[in-house]
Amino acid sequence: MNQTTSYRRYAWYVVGMLWLISFFNYADREAIFSLFPLLQKEMRLTPVELGLLGSSFAWVYGLSAPFAGNIVDRIRRKTAILAGLLAWSTIAIFTSLAQSFRQLFSFMAAEGLGETFYYPASMSMISDYHGRATRSRAMGTHQTSVYVGTIAGGTFAGLIGEHYGWRWSFIFFGGLGILLALVLSRLLREPKRGDADLLDSNSLQNGRFERRISLGEFLGIVRKTPTALLLMGAFMCANFVAMVVLSWMPKFLYDKFHLSLAMAGLSATIFVQVASMVGSPLGGWFADALRKRTPGGRMMVQAIAVLYGAPFVVLCGWTQSVAWVIFALTAWGFFKGLYDSNIFASIYDVIAPEARGTAAGFMNMVGWLGGGGLAPLTIGYIAERRSLSVAISSAAIVYIASGALLMTAILGFARRDVARMEASIQTR
Repeated sequence: MNQTTSYRRYAWYVVGMLWLISFFNYADREAIFSLFPLLQKEMRLTPVELGLLGSSFAWVYGLSAPFAGNIVDRIRRKTAILAGLLAWSTIAIFTSLAQSFRQLFSFMAAEGLGETFYYPASMSMISDYHGRATRSRAMGTHQTSVYVGTIAGGTFAGLIGEHYGWRWSFIFFGGLGILLALVLSRLLREPKRGDADLLDSNSLQNGRFERRISLGEFLGIVRKTPTALLLMGAFMCANFVAMVVLSWMPKFLYDKFHLSLAMAGLSATIFVQVASMVGSPLGGWFADALRKRTPGGRMMVQAIAVLYGAPFVVLCGWTQSVAWVIFALTAWGFFKGLYDSNIFASIYDVIAPEARGTAAGFMNMVGWLGGGGLAPLTIGYIAERRSLSVAISSAAIVYIASGALLMTAILGFARRDVARMEASIQTR
């Protein structure tokens, strides 16, 4: 086996290792949503307080993300990834000790701080192992971990909660995360920044992307790159809708259709996530193919996803049949997978390698503050005054806004911004 073949094979092993870490990243954060009925009963929490538990994670995760991303661009990504895994897994175990809403709120916020380093570091690392030809497929494959982790977090948390109490769910996922960090500390290797892009341009010169940029410099880059701003806005809208459906659907099914806690948690996650597991690799393949034809190819896949997904969000809230809810969740999940596979691959088409950790951090900030941070609380507020059905269905409007932002980027700015980034690579 020659060196090039070995390197390419290891590049996919990296995706596999990061897949396992991302699985626990999402299992830990998703677990609490399936436990809402138990927490509401034990601690007498209101719908708004339940919404705040989800929002506390998102607020801290989002506020910390730009700084975490900038740190990731300055240190070894391996260090950031494994230290983050140890931190959020330990916090998950401590969450099991909470005795009040205030303590739960604090632990969820702390978990957001622990997890905020992962995506900037992992997406930056994957982009240095996978170039233009395979980047969407690599990130789309990695993205399937989100869906499996969400299924496991929602389902096993509900199952463990019913039989052993909600506290053991956090102990279970936290303990396994710590064990994984110890194993991968010997297997994961740090790549040189920009290797994949330089290989694409046939001008590999190691070390040219090791310059450290400040947050101020990054903001200057983004101000001159309208495509990046529009992609961040689209992600904010898309993440709002995702948080609405994923955080409130277990309680919606439990209340409206009188499913058991475990079945509500399973039904609210498994159909969405399995469909997304199909959509994400397909979206990655489709986007890599379109990217060869047009600079905005990855963004086209995302626009298709949100615009076609919007009607199924409406159907989720308004239908009176469990079968139709499952159909709507499955269809929405498929289109969500198409979108998700290109969240970071799209913005990396217009952002240079030395700034990609910071770019992912800012994407997470706007996505989780403007989207995830507002969604659980907003839906809780609407549900108290109207109904949960109305609240969920109305989120489709936000999906349409996401599609409008993506189309503006494709038609107005993508070609120019991609060409400018590729020209900067050629001069390295």
